[in-house]
Amino acid sequence: MKNPPGSIDDLNHVRQTHDSIKEVWGQRTPHRGEWPVRKDERILEEPDEWIQSACLLCSNDCGLDIGVKDGKIVGVRGRVEDRVNKGRLGPKGLHGWIANQSSERLTKPLIRKNGKLEEVSWDEAMNLIVDRSREIRDKYTGNAFGFYTTGQLFIEEYYNIGIIGKAGLGTPHMDGNTRLCTATAAQALMETFGSDGQPGSYADIDVTDTIFLMGHNMASQQTVLWMRILDRLAGDDPPKLIVVDPRVTYSAEKADIHLAPKVGTNVALMNGILNLMIEAGNIDQDYINAHTTGFDKLKEIVSKWTPDKVESVTGVPADQLKQTAKIIGTTSTLFSTVLQGVYQSMQATAAACQVNNMHLLRGLIGKHGSGILQMNGQPTAQNTRETGDDGALPAFRNWDNPDHIAELEKLWNVEHGTVPGWVPPTHAMQIFRYAEQGSIKMLWIVATNPAVSLPELGRIRKILSKEDLFVVVNDAFLTETAELADVVLPAALWGEKTGTYTNTDRTVHISYKAIDSPGEAKSDLNIFLDYAKRMDFRDKDGDPLLKWNDPESTFEAWKKCTVGKLVDYTGITYEKLTGGSGIQWPCNEDHPEGTERLYEDSNFRTYPDICENYGHDLVTGAVITPQEYKAKGYNGKAILKEVDYQPPHEIPDDEYPLCLTTGRVVYHFHTRTKTARSQELNNAAPDVFVQISEEEAEKYGVSKGDKLEIQSRRGKAQGPALIGDIIPGHVFMPFHYGYWDNPGRPRAANELTITEWDPVSKQPYYKYAAVKIRKIEEYSRPEESEHEGLGEKIIKRIKKMGSDEQGQIRPVQEEKVAEKEKEKIHIADYIGLIHQSEQQLEQAFKDVAEHHKEEPDVYAACNLLASWSKIHYGKIEKFKDHYSEHKENEPQDLRKEIFHGPRSGGVGLVRDLHDLWLLANESHISWIVLLQAAKSLRDKELESVCEECDQQNRRQMAWILTRIKQAAPQALVVPS
Repeated sequence: MKNPPGSIDDLNHVRQTHDSIKEVWGQRTPHRGEWPVRKDERILEEPDEWIQSACLLCSNDCGLDIGVKDGKIVGVRGRVEDRVNKGRLGPKGLHGWIANQSSERLTKPLIRKNGKLEEVSWDEAMNLIVDRSREIRDKYTGNAFGFYTTGQLFIEEYYNIGIIGKAGLGTPHMDGNTRLCTATAAQALMETFGSDGQPGSYADIDVTDTIFLMGHNMASQQTVLWMRILDRLAGDDPPKLIVVDPRVTYSAEKADIHLAPKVGTNVALMNGILNLMIEAGNIDQDYINAHTTGFDKLKEIVSKWTPDKVESVTGVPADQLKQTAKIIGTTSTLFSTVLQGVYQSMQATAAACQVNNMHLLRGLIGKHGSGILQMNGQPTAQNTRETGDDGALPAFRNWDNPDHIAELEKLWNVEHGTVPGWVPPTHAMQIFRYAEQGSIKMLWIVATNPAVSLPELGRIRKILSKEDLFVVVNDAFLTETAELADVVLPAALWGEKTGTYTNTDRTVHISYKAIDSPGEAKSDLNIFLDYAKRMDFRDKDGDPLLKWNDPESTFEAWKKCTVGKLVDYTGITYEKLTGGSGIQWPCNEDHPEGTERLYEDSNFRTYPDICENYGHDLVTGAVITPQEYKAKGYNGKAILKEVDYQPPHEIPDDEYPLCLTTGRVVYHFHTRTKTARSQELNNAAPDVFVQISEEEAEKYGVSKGDKLEIQSRRGKAQGPALIGDIIPGHVFMPFHYGYWDNPGRPRAANELTITEWDPVSKQPYYKYAAVKIRKIEEYSRPEESEHEGLGEKIIKRIKKMGSDEQGQIRPVQEEKVAEKEKEKIHIADYIGLIHQSEQQLEQAFKDVAEHHKEEPDVYAACNLLASWSKIHYGKIEKFKDHYSEHKENEPQDLRKEIFHGPRSGGVGLVRDLHDLWLLANESHISWIVLLQAAKSLRDKELESVCEECDQQNRRQMAWILTRIKQAAPQALVVPS
């Protein structure tokens, strides 16, 4: 890699307020109250002009200006008027812009021909994408498309992608890499408060008495926000700082109390804190009674978690736990943040909800100095959630609320049933599973690098390399993921396009285009507007589905989507965002200057008609139905969700005796696609490391810098040893490092991580995996590694698109025709299944009727219900030929296994009815499955048949259950 402009070779030309590599957090400006300004800058040449923007390298989104000279970025400076940073910038903000002018930028589209990526024109690339899209849609429906996006685009770009996916193609398979970092944040807020939307504000830090960082190494992850805390700690009347982390991080070093639990034990720890607060009476019972529900169940669960029990599970000393509970229970104000140490660990959503509970028990929410930030990891992660690109619906609408679906269809002017509201949205891990199984045929990946960032990388590379998966990648660089794509589209970076984005505490910033993109690179907004035009997506009146053509008009369209919602942008304009500070939503006529914190009136978003989610069982992830939710009567009260501790699903054993956890370093962002192209940032953290405790170092005979190999059941990685500052039995590796710049050895932490996720938020578990380590003399070359696909091998394409001798791409239907003849849609299986299920159910009803003639109601009802089943399989008969019915023997075998009657007597009748109910359930589930498929296919006739037959099927089940309830007491209790 060549040294880019601004590298250490050019330091003689640099003007900077401080060396942010050596002095990450700069000089202190002690305070309590208003945070003083401090203007940070780093400039290579005196700019001709300054362009307003905000940093795009963590979720803080610090306001900055871009210095431009001769069409190039030459520096940045912090905006002192911005509420988020008051002029400060961290090392990534001061150095990361160097990536824009890297010589390794993609400048032309690439298409894979004869197994190699070759430069082509935009027309050729887009025509191929459109041709494939149409072929796949026509053959497989919208369900064959998947979108995997990022946390780094602008609102305007996300909103277009969401409409294209949901209303243009009609796919539920849309998610982003925000699933890896912020999905639990959103879900925890929904579970407790009824909706996403961060309750707290950064301004709470300025006056709070206690700060609680749960699984959040803020010093490395949000450096400017950490500066704000450091300045409070250096000022008068500093707050108490409590940090929960198994490592002694920069954040933990400053803590009054550092709790270091074993990974995966967060729920046990939090239950212990809540228990001590309740036992001591350090709760606000009046607030609890007036504004929450669920206290008695919560109290019952946490009462088991005594300090000694917590210590035995977590390793946190009982005395430390008591000190923590006393501080939190008696503080007058409390500010808490939560991040990946919770979100990527066992019982993620459950643990995050317990932090919400901690605030609610004290009534410390919606007040100056008291707030919760379920933090984001990425700069625009909040916008993926707001616009619906993360599997949600835009503007915090409820996927399970038909009225909310109808609102969107009206707003977008599309036919009812266009938005796939009949099926739950697909999370990222399931999208890749569908691609692995072959039911997703086209995967569009935007500004993210799953070949380094997803768990179990060997599996991910194989998925991306499948012959039957058409992969499109938008990126500015040829990443490990782009190397495996069929089409790569060169994308504009920050500073090369205009748009808006929102940080963790709901502050919206504008970023103006400062320079042109290199070569033919385009913004993601323009790429997707072009795609929609070429696909000819239209609304029900025949007008273009996307009725705008630039960032500002797109933003105005987005504002209409937010009218009357919690996430209300209607009072924000490009003009209003220009020249001053970012603005916190909701911003509207009632709050024209924005809203600093939510829930000041303690009226939460738990009303059934406005809530974003009806909630889940925190243990199993099972959804709560709308009917169950309404029956709870939350209606504006926050929900205290209780949960008991469960141990991690993979724990150390004799073969793999250590527990791996992963995380970040201060100088890099995600997979280093941008930060590694700043020589100063890369020199500060050039390589992965393997951090072990002093106890492990002594046991294995390891010294600092020794070469280590770390191995799990899934793969291996290698790196130099770092000793100390982590609890015994644990190993830490940063996840940033892949292979594009150093293919010499396996070094990606995600070679080791597990393919498993939180049952509620579906966020992957990166914070525990059983591993073993050994000292090695030399690092292994990729070709010597037992693990496929590393280093140089990654650029040797496993899959090859079909091509003729001239290297032209063959269309989908011509690929391996002989093999494709075997391909079919599996709706045929269920048509055959339901046809036979209803035949078997008819016969079972007749058998019961005939055997229990002496029970007149049973005889009559069973014959009637048998006739219904006959009608059902008669109605499905006509679809067998249309969908090429695939016969199954399962229903007949199932009847033999389940239905053991008919039997005699009262108990015999109960047993026969019991078996009937089980058989009827088989039909019921089959009708539900078939109905979902019918909706996806837009087959209104089949959909109508499924709904009608399932309605009668439910009536069959209801009669059976009613009759069982009537017969059971007499048959089982009274001797006969």
